[in-house]
Amino acid sequence: MDQALVGMCVNERRFVKIPPNLAYGSEGVSGVIPPNSVLHFDVLLMDIWNSEDQVQIHTYFKPSSCPRTIQVSDFVRYHYNGTFLDGTLFDSSHNRMKTYDTYVGIGWLIPGMDKGLLGMCVGERRVITVPPFLAYGEDGDGKDIPGQASLVFDVALLDLHNPKDGISIENKVIPEHCERQSQSGDFLRYHYNGTLLDGTFFDSSYSRNRTFDTYIGQGYVIAGMDEGLLGVCIGEKRRIVVPPHLGYGEEGRGNIPGSAVLVFDIHVIDFHNPSDSISITSHYKPPDCSVLSKKGDFLKYHYNASLLDGTLLDSTWNLGKTYNIVLGSGQVVLGMDMGLREMCVGEKRTVIIPPHLGYGEAGADGEVPGSAVLVFDIELLELVAGLPEGYMFIWNQEVSPNLFEEIDKDGNGEVILEEFSEYIHAQVASGRGKLAPGFDAKMIVKNMFTNQDRNADGKVTAEEFKLKDQEAKHDEL
Repeated sequence: MDQALVGMCVNERRFVKIPPNLAYGSEGVSGVIPPNSVLHFDVLLMDIWNSEDQVQIHTYFKPSSCPRTIQVSDFVRYHYNGTFLDGTLFDSSHNRMKTYDTYVGIGWLIPGMDKGLLGMCVGERRVITVPPFLAYGEDGDGKDIPGQASLVFDVALLDLHNPKDGISIENKVIPEHCERQSQSGDFLRYHYNGTLLDGTFFDSSYSRNRTFDTYIGQGYVIAGMDEGLLGVCIGEKRRIVVPPHLGYGEEGRGNIPGSAVLVFDIHVIDFHNPSDSISITSHYKPPDCSVLSKKGDFLKYHYNASLLDGTLLDSTWNLGKTYNIVLGSGQVVLGMDMGLREMCVGEKRTVIIPPHLGYGEAGADGEVPGSAVLVFDIELLELVAGLPEGYMFIWNQEVSPNLFEEIDKDGNGEVILEEFSEYIHAQVASGRGKLAPGFDAKMIVKNMFTNQDRNADGKVTAEEFKLKDQEAKHDEL
């Protein structure tokens, strides 16, 4: 039999005929094998090993990029099929639909696997053959693995990290101009793709068609992202690799398995700090820039409005008409109102407006995203000086002492709206009076009349009629 087994392969089957002189001879085996018996054996070889054997490794796939390999004390997540040398399956993580997660090189595995996993890359596939004395030895595992069994593990490595790992930042693409970098307490808007180390996708802001918006450095996101988003520029792209103890830990979350390393490819769209005010950069001022815009002035201007990443939101140049407002009247967002002040006709400037001075968390439906920083490139084309605060009409000349009589053309001692309106518009046309620019002139005059008509009977008498400076406050004329 010693001679017959030499040269056999696992799973080879042989029919062996042994003459008596190479078997039990003339003695036989009492009660079992008669003397001088020829023996016939039908042999199927299941397993083979040698006491000098070591772990055998066959790598049949290795990714082109292998920045890191398994070292002693690393924590790994892998799938495997476990078979005997004859191919009989005894265990599979695939069947359980769950990776095998363990430390390597510290005795949590059989010695052969502790050795066989060293040096693997994420994404690598290898076959590890373990002799029994580096596996479960003479006794087996008491369940599925018999004693003296060589084991074959077909392993696919999905993930690895070390408990001492911090985050890593890779593939940074920094814009040419980076005037400001994010700090703790800033509010960021960014896009991301989230994958596991083996490339398995788990989440994307792009698929939701909106940015992920959050404060950084204050615990609103996982610790690894809190750290990885510090020091970014607007428009920057970077890859942030987060070990599980700075991610979702042993428990995982949703479709993120426990103890998973996370990879975030991010693109920073904008950021600001709640303490930010507007930023004004003047690009051109005409030689004569003595008349500056102030509250109450009527302005006509052109603008391009965009996000910090350059996305165009709106443009009056494209529409072919100016945008017209009364400064300080609440007709534009507060940041724009601030940015248009102390500006002269012909001046060009860029105004950057943080969201709390713009459209806030809600944004403008269909136009401006929530919490967006806005950039306005402005050119002031026309400025009409406003009236003193609280006035909608002023006299440019001395007021006639017989003002009521001049308005009361028919001399009946009563002024109706038509008479009042005709008179005021005539004063404006002649330059003797001025209405507040940028407002509905008819509405101003009607309000002036209503203020004088103290008993609301539709007419003003001489007793009711008073000039502005004769009033306690805020009555016209």
